[in-house]
Amino acid sequence: MHNHLRNRLMAAPLALLVCAGLLAGCEEQVDVRGNLPDAKLLTEIRPGKTTRAEVADILGAPSTTATFEKEIWYYIGGKVKTVAFFKPELLNRNVITVRFDKTGVVEQIEKDDATDEKPIVLVERETPTRGKDLTVIQQLIGNLGRFGTPESGSLRDEAPY
Repeated sequence: MHNHLRNRLMAAPLALLVCAGLLAGCEEQVDVRGNLPDAKLLTEIRPGKTTRAEVADILGAPSTTATFEKEIWYYIGGKVKTVAFFKPELLNRNVITVRFDKTGVVEQIEKDDATDEKPIVLVERETPTRGKDLTVIQQLIGNLGRFGTPESGSLRDEAPY
């Protein structure tokens, strides 16, 4: 009986430690994802005066640049809240657009709140193609005699269809 009581008293602190560990795992965590420049840094950029190199020194490398126009840089970042194993929740997402003129001087800065924008859903279906599904052996046998050298005269100029 004495050992049984001692085992129960030792199990209580262990149970408290396990509960504390589980509760600590449920604590919410807020992370910054992407490149989210501080608002103070943005005030250092002056349209008509700040150059592309100075923007890179102040804000760092952009998240991405425009595909067709190299004079546009995008800084994309946001805050995400995560609680244990649940799906992360987007708190906010901002897109800062820096436009440069042809000489590499800042022309315009825009800050957009993209928090409520809908995600792009990709279509998973495949486009059907016309033609036969041939095995490797059928392809090899079907190509016998189709190839030759110019000297042998077995090259065909017309399409096989």
